Amino acid sequence: MKFLDLASLSRINTFLDNVDVGEYYVHGDLEAYSCKLAGLDRKLCKNLEEDVEADCSPLQLSKSPVGPLAESSSRKTLIYLILTLNHIYPDYDFSLLRAHHFKKESGVEAVEEAIDGHLLEVSKVWDNTPSVGDAPFLDSIWTALDEAIVLKECDVYSYKSDLETDPFGEDGNVWAFNFFFYNKKMKRIAYFSCRGISKSVAGNAAAEDSGLTYNSDNDEDTVARYGMANEMDL
Repeated sequence: MKFLDLASLSRINTFLDNVDVGEYYVHGDLEAYSCKLAGLDRKLCKNLEEDVEADCSPLQLSKSPVGPLAESSSRKTLIYLILTLNHIYPDYDFSLLRAHHFKKESGVEAVEEAIDGHLLEVSKVWDNTPSVGDAPFLDSIWTALDEAIVLKECDVYSYKSDLETDPFGEDGNVWAFNFFFYNKKMKRIAYFSCRGISKSVAGNAAAEDSGLTYNSDNDEDTVARYGMANEMDL
């Protein structure tokens, strides 16, 4: 999997690193990858395909969230989802995930509605942050994703967290979503995830690494000093 350095996605990804929405912080990841494999990914892909075939039940061979696993294209879809998670969250190993750990969503419109609902407060912070962009936040997300992945051509999947062996189960998580937009024709995946994190937990972590956060209380001095990002109010 090759990370695609796309300016429109990177701008939003940077903004979503730590957003203060009042009751909690929001941390997000928005990245796109090419599904062309090389090096370690190629080797892991081969091993995963062998493991997936060995672990398949008769039912999964004919039907699964990523398609019938008897077909190579379905197995590759599953492997791309796993590899994407491994790249996004290098502190975790998702190699043991199988098709039942994922869900195929009904379509882009339903996913867009769910994401927009979670990010209404974040969009207000964007509107009050100088120079992040002229377009509204939610419009910026969907425009950037469409440019990167062509949304109308995508299948959309989500990962069903077990809340124990992945970042979605970390202390302080209030809510979370994650979605994969897979364009088979382009051989690309865009991954979008956000988590609402309790201020008490996030504040303790920030005290250790002097993290910065976007919030709705930016002033000119702070913008000049930190490039539009304020120090977290601990």
